[in-house]
Parts: sequence; C-alpha cells; structure tokens
Amino acid sequence: MNILLIGSGGREHALAWKIAASPLLTKLWCAPGNAGIAQEAECVALNVADHAAVIDFCKTNKVDFVVVGPEAPLAAGIVDELTAASIKVFGPSKAASQLESSKGFTKDICKANNIPTAAYERFRDGAAAKAYIRKHGAPIVVKADGLAAGKGVVVAMTLDEAEVAIDALFGASGAEAVVEEFMEGEEASFFVLCDGDNALPLAAAQDHKRAFDGDKGPNTGGMGAYSPAPVFTDEVRERTMNEIIYPTLRAMAAKGMPYKGVLFAGLMITKDGPKLIEYNARFGDPETQVLMLRLMSDIVPALLASVDGELKHFDLRWYPQPALTVVMAAKGYPGDYKKGTRIEGLDKAAQVEGVEIFHAGTKAEGGHIVANGGRVLNVTATGNSVSEAQRRAYEAIDRIDWPGGFCRRDIGWQAMAREKEGK
Repeated sequence: MNILLIGSGGREHALAWKIAASPLLTKLWCAPGNAGIAQEAECVALNVADHAAVIDFCKTNKVDFVVVGPEAPLAAGIVDELTAASIKVFGPSKAASQLESSKGFTKDICKANNIPTAAYERFRDGAAAKAYIRKHGAPIVVKADGLAAGKGVVVAMTLDEAEVAIDALFGASGAEAVVEEFMEGEEASFFVLCDGDNALPLAAAQDHKRAFDGDKGPNTGGMGAYSPAPVFTDEVRERTMNEIIYPTLRAMAAKGMPYKGVLFAGLMITKDGPKLIEYNARFGDPETQVLMLRLMSDIVPALLASVDGELKHFDLRWYPQPALTVVMAAKGYPGDYKKGTRIEGLDKAAQVEGVEIFHAGTKAEGGHIVANGGRVLNVTATGNSVSEAQRRAYEAIDRIDWPGGFCRRDIGWQAMAREKEGK
C-alpha cells in the first residue's frame, strides 16, 4: 500500500515511525516532512494548501491512502476534495472539523445534547464580553473561536488578565470569543477513532501546556506528555464515552456531518466527573508521540477501518508500560525565537535504552540538523514506571548539544507524585 502522510511536526514523525512499521506498507511519502521524518519516509515539497496539487501527486504516484496530520488542512476541506477525487483519506470532513475549528460550534453541540462542559457565552463584541466577565468574576477562561495552534486559550486568574485577553482578541477584525467558567480539576487528553457511527477508544495522556517548570509561564502547544494518565480511570473512561463521545457522534450524524477520523477530547476531571474542555479533530501533539510508543498493534488497519466504517468489531493492543515525551523548544518559544541553530549529539541521545527522538521543527542543512521552528524535538522514552521513563528521557536530553534550546525539567510530575503515594 502506498501512503501519503501530510504534516511536518513531531506528531507526524511519530505517525510516520508507526506507519513505516506496518507490513501493509509499500511506500511512504510525507509532505512536507522534516529532517527526522526523512529517515522514515520520502519527504516531498508539496504545498498541502494546494489541494489540486495534492490530488495530482496522489494520482501520479498511485497513492492508496492519505493520512492528514494537522488541523489546518482538515479545516480547509482537504478530506472532502480527496474523497471527491476517489482517493481514500483519513480525517474528518470540513464540516465535521468544526468541532475543532469553531469553539462556539462545539459549545453549542454540548448545550443542545447535555454534554458536560463549562458554562459559556459567545461574543462578537469586546465590550459585551467584558461586561460578562465583570458580572461573573475571575478566574475565567477566554478562548479564540478559531484555530490557534493550541495557544488560543487564556486562563485568566484576574479580571485585568481577562480584559487584556479580550482586547488582544478583538484587535483582530471579525474576531469571535467564547468566554467560559473556570473548571477545577485535573486535565487529561483522550483519543478515540471514529467511523461516523462507532468509536474505538485509544488511550489517555496528560499534556503540560505551560512553558516552564511548575506549570508557570505562557500557554504553548505542549511542552511534554505522558501516557497512561492515572487520573483517567476505567470509570472516568466509561463516563467519558457514554456522556461525551457517543452523544457527540450521534449529534454530528444527525446534523448530516458524520465524524470520521480521530477525535481528541481535552477533558477536565472534576469532582463531578469528566467535563469537556474542547475537541480537536486530529491527533494531539505531543500526545501522539507517547501513544505511538505504547501502541502494540499495527496502526494502518485501524486508520483504514475508521474510513471504511468497520470499527465496530475492531480492537487494538497496548503495551502497559508508560511512555513520556519531553519537548525541546527554541529559546524564546512561544514568543520570538531564532531559527537555524545547530543541534548536535542526537545519535548519542538515541542510544539511551527505551528512547525514540521525534523531530518537530528541524531541517537538514549542510550535513547538520538545525532548528526550524518553535517546538523542535520530542525526546520520548518508555519505562516500567513514569519515573524510569522520565529518567531515560532526561538522560537522552543531557546528551544533546543544543545551546539554542530549552525544555521543562518536570514533565510527568503529577504521575510521579502518585507513584510516590503508591496510587
């Protein structure tokens, strides 16, 4: 089977690594890819925003299956156009992708179907949003309605922070905001494959959104993750499926936009049970990196079953050992950062037992690997415990020579605290 993977981040490197191991695979391309993905696939300089060019590439190269990684091509309707060209593709339609591309759309789905989530209001006017914030007080959450690369959320602990967030948001023309109540609890990321009618649970993970140790600093696209997430118990999983996932799938089917692909539920595990923070219409980044290390089964048949409506009798096997990934980012991220800094020592780092290094923002230049983005590397490790996986990941990081980068040093702290308590 000839497969084209679309994307260039750490998520796509992890997917490429897993797809490359499939006995069903004949040839794997990735557009545009990165320096690490080039070790698993042939990277091609396709403009993925040019859907006609993607379709032409698929027909010319007899591509049997396309896997779309990032959210932007999904929201732009690439799945619809590939499907119309009779090319099999994994991912939701443009209409179904609204579960990620419009926070307001998702909140309205929740409201209409009694799906547990934070109370909210939608605003197109900054003054009205500020009046709502003053009425309800802080802490409060301000969200940009559209795609924001995982960084369009401000958890405002004071009224001043909330009003600054509103001013920043409505500085853009045509902006829309969702303002919602602050939920207390522990966050978890949960992933489910969907075929329009059926859902196959994958696994849960915990992301670390803040830039610095101790969950300090600005929100990022994610500075590290681990799986499984101890807070996501069997009971929480069952409630999440019955109270959140299945009602969403039924609602989307009833709207004439059946959801096919991976559904990523960002959850808050509250004292009253799981509540939906938001949906994403694709695999998470950096959660995919730990999921792929833990997935024992071949991923390709599962992705095909999602497209073909065959998930009802499908199952996957998982390694019980935890996996943990640490993001190495360019100094300055998520603000201004420098590209082109040289990274050395990757071969030595990869020799640490249980470690895989997934590239995110990298490129090959003059025989060297250089940074080419904000989040640059995902140093990922497995172990018999979260603490062992963490030790291995940081041992590998300490072998990498990259003065232009930084990372958090406390990834996995919640799970390790539980390990010490014997929970």
